[in-house]
This record gives sequence, structure tokens and C-alpha cells, in this order.
Amino acid sequence: MKNSGNFMKSFRMKDTRKLVDCAMGRKPADLVIRNATWVCVQSGEFVQNSMVGVLGERIAYIGEETDALIGPETLVIDAEGKYLVPGLLDGHMHVESGMITVTEFVRAVVPRGTTGMFIDPHEIGNVFGLEGVRLMSDEAALQPIHVFVQVPSCVPSAPGYETTGSTITAEDVEEALQWDQIIGLGEMMNYPGVFLNDDEVHQKLTSTRRVQKAIGGHYPTEDLGLPFHGYVAAGVSDDHEGTRTMDAVARVRQGMWVMMRQGSAWHDVAALVKAVTEQHLDSRRFILCTDDSHSHTLVTEGHMEKVVRFAITQGLPPMTAIQMATINTAERFGVDQEMGMIAPGRFADMLIVSELNEMRPEMVIAKGKIVAEMGELLIHLPEISYPEWTMNSVHLSSEVKADDFRVIVDNGAESVNLNVIGVIENQAPTRHLKIIVPVNDGELHANQYQDLAKIAVLDRHHDSGTIQKAFVSGFGLRETCAIASTVAHDCHQMVVVGTDDENMAIAVNKLRETQGGQVVVRNGTVIGLVELPIAGLMSPRSAEYVARAADSVLAGIRACGCELNNANMQLSLLSLVVIPALRLSDKGLFDGEKFEFLPLYE
Repeated sequence: MKNSGNFMKSFRMKDTRKLVDCAMGRKPADLVIRNATWVCVQSGEFVQNSMVGVLGERIAYIGEETDALIGPETLVIDAEGKYLVPGLLDGHMHVESGMITVTEFVRAVVPRGTTGMFIDPHEIGNVFGLEGVRLMSDEAALQPIHVFVQVPSCVPSAPGYETTGSTITAEDVEEALQWDQIIGLGEMMNYPGVFLNDDEVHQKLTSTRRVQKAIGGHYPTEDLGLPFHGYVAAGVSDDHEGTRTMDAVARVRQGMWVMMRQGSAWHDVAALVKAVTEQHLDSRRFILCTDDSHSHTLVTEGHMEKVVRFAITQGLPPMTAIQMATINTAERFGVDQEMGMIAPGRFADMLIVSELNEMRPEMVIAKGKIVAEMGELLIHLPEISYPEWTMNSVHLSSEVKADDFRVIVDNGAESVNLNVIGVIENQAPTRHLKIIVPVNDGELHANQYQDLAKIAVLDRHHDSGTIQKAFVSGFGLRETCAIASTVAHDCHQMVVVGTDDENMAIAVNKLRETQGGQVVVRNGTVIGLVELPIAGLMSPRSAEYVARAADSVLAGIRACGCELNNANMQLSLLSLVVIPALRLSDKGLFDGEKFEFLPLYE
């Protein structure tokens, strides 16, 4: 794919006269859908007895029934009065969190009505840098739906506070912004760097504003004072990290787009949508997204249609919920002349749906082609082969030992006041807990009865031998067990949580052997495993296959006593230093509110 300084050039039609001829009845349509109830998101109407005429990839006509568009070769579909809905758009997500490739993600979500995704591949960027982002961007360009890419803004997410496999510099961002598939700058996680005027951060912001592309936000703190205002003043124009109604209100008032996420583990729609349903704010700047969807969620629950369904249960009228997953998203990224509504000149991305409250597409049309029917994909997707170098990212030259996870207290104390990471179910933030624990034989140990487990982060990128250790509460592990993962946002070092040092060592060594993934070990035996050899983040297998493997991990975690929803995704965030309150990086225990390292105990 050639680089281009003008993103929209790849969209422009060379000649619109053919669409005009079709709309005028001088040229037959390739595809006609008649007798439809048009969900007209641009006007907020349900227009009955509507007909749409499609020529090639685009809509030529939408309006009253007419035979002028129908020729001998025209495919005519009778919608039988059912709803014709614009294809759904996911405004913020990370493909890697599904543990599958771009192509396999598309395979999973297209039958469910997703026809456009705005992805931020900062996960693979943290492992392989701009070269990894380019792989994802090139694969995105081959898809039968719209997959836009945001160039990662923060690799690492917090320079100086973590070690990643690679870096993406301001010069890298400048280069990537010229690629055809790049829609803007990915979520700016280094929010202190924004309001403290860090040079590198502002170079990236300036480069993006210069080419008039979108700047994604990531403001996870509850502080809505001057730092928040400074963050917005830099040009960051959306945010998905709000968890309270007041967060949504503040962002909209400052001109931001509120991205309400409802993925596998982060459930924020219920709180944020009250800004519309209870405080009656205008809904035009509210967007539905998933952020992170586990493969198991994609296969068993769905994607954007699931989010729309949930938003409706929270009191949104179906029209409003659909607008938040279509036209609002398109307008946010400046592509509403191309998609986000059923209107002439736009791509023919449409769903036929019987019940809007249920939002279960019976037919999916993308770029003018029928791509799925009754949940079954009808088209062939590109065959992608990842290069060999992507399959070798876990650099641990020797096996770890149980002794590597011992936590020694050498000051002779009988007890210590421990700084502990507290997991909050279904939310990305953690709590900063302080727990007094006894010192036994000069060591600190996990305690199942106190819901206190060990956590360790190992440098898997550089084979430095670094292992940082701390303690975490909230998993509810009641067995002799350990859970390890090479999915560890955003540094993607290896993270392991356990109640026993021996089991932690077994778990880490297993992922060393498989070159990445997630594993559960109980009583010395592997009881759950998903292998993720691509960057230690993704599998080349199908979503269904990966979901089954990942389900073995979830089942294994439950067998250890943990009852958290998607505990493996909670685990994967425990090294993400840019979200408060307490995290563990390969450099130590980190306070995400004060942006400073803390001692393990006091």
C-alpha cells in the first residue's frame, strides 16, 4: 500500500455521474432493497415503504418505491417492512485484545453487523514498534469492511516508568500520519505529559493537528480541575475513560466526544448514558464503543450490536442508540460523507433487522455486497501470513525458579504495612489498599484467606532477568495456583499472579515455551491455556478456536476460586501505569495518581 498525504483521497470517487444516472433511472442499480423501514439516523425518522438502490459499493438512491432502478440484472431484495439500519461502527477498540488478527476479528464481527472499526494497535506497537503497526495497517486495508487505524501515541505509555519492546517517536508518528489507512492519533495516555507540556507529546499532537486528523483521548483520573482543562486545550477531542455521569457531562461541555465503552471487562455505558437519559444532554456527541472485546465475548455475546442492545436497556430510544453507533461515530472521525448513514453517495453498509430492541441482523451488506445472512459469513476473507519474526517475542533465555518470586523482608520486622493493588470488577482503575501483614521467616507470603496474592512482572522483551514483585487483592484465589499472561497492557511484559511461588514459576515457563499467551496452573498442573504466538498477543487461528482456548483459561481461573467477570482481562491491566491508582511495572510498584514509584511496604 502506497503512502499518501491525503487520507480522504482513497475514498474519493473518480466519477459520480454513474451514481447520478442510477438515481435518475437512466442506469439500473446492481442491488435494490425495497419495502424497507428506513432508519434515517440523519433526521431521526423511521421512513416506511422505502427503497434503496446500490451501484457498485455506493448508495445511489434512497426514497420512495420506484421501478426505474430495476433492470434485468438487478438483485432485488424484499425487506418485508423490516428495518434498514446503517452498518454499525466501533469508534474505539484494540484488535489485539480479541487475541486474534485483524482478519479473524472481521470474520467474527461482520455477521453481527459491524461494518466499520477504528482501531488503535498500540498493543503490537509496544512489542514491535512502527513495524508492527504497519503490519496491522496493511492487513486492515485488505478487509471487506472499513478498518481505520490510529497511529499509537504512547509507546511506551509512560516513558521512564516502564520498559517496552519498542518505542514510537514523534518522527514515527509524523511518518505514519501519511499512510492511507491512518485516521488519526491513538489515545493520548500520557495525560500528565499533555498538561505539563512535554515536548515529545506536543510534537505528536501538533503533527496530527497539522494534517487535520482526529486526536484520541485517554484521561482516566477523576480530577476535572485544571489538569483536565489543560488536557482538552491541547486538542484531544474524545475520551473513553470516564466512568461517572459527571465525567460525560464535563467532556461534552468542553467540546469532546464521549466514548461510552461496553466491552468484555469495562462496563461504563450505564453510568455515562445518564447524562443523556436523566440530565437530557444532547446525544449527538455521545458514541458507543467496545474498547476491548475478548474473543469469547465476540463469539458468545457479540460486538457492537450487543452494545446497542445494552444501551437501549438503559433507557435510550433505539434511534438514539443507533445514532451513537453510526452517524455520531462517522462525524467524530470526519467520514460522515462516506458512511454512518443510509444516504446517496455513501458506502452501501446496511443491516436488515426485524426488531431494533434486539438488534440481531438478518442480513449484512458492506460496500454494496451481501456479506452475511442469518449470522453466517458469505464471503471469503484475505489469507494473511504473519512473518516469522512476529512469532518470537518472549525473550527469556532460561527458566525461572520458584525462588525468583520470594519477597524478602530483611529489617527484622514482625509485620509490615503493605501497599496492595486492589482490583475493581468491570472497571479499569484499581484501588490503593494498605494491609498489615505478618512477616514469616523473613518473607512475605500470599494469603488465600486474606484474598492476598503475589503479582510479578518479568521483562520478556530484553531478557534482562528483571522481576518486580508486589501483592494484589480482589481475585479471590482460594487454591494453590497461578495465572500468567503476556498480554499486559500496555508494556506487554509478562505478568503472573499466584498464591504459590512454584505454580507461578510453572506458569511463566509454560508461556516461555509457547512464545506467549495466557495460562492457569493449579497444584502444579496446567488447567487452562491459550497460545498467542504473534507478538505474544494474538493467535492466527479463528475467533471460535481462540474463544474455546481462552474459555479454558477462564474456566481454570474459576476453578481457582476467582469469580470476577473476565478476570484474565483484569489481570492484563495490572501493569498499565497510566490508569490510577496502583500498578506494577517492570520498574516497580507505581502510583498512577501521583505518578511516582512506591515502596512495597512501609
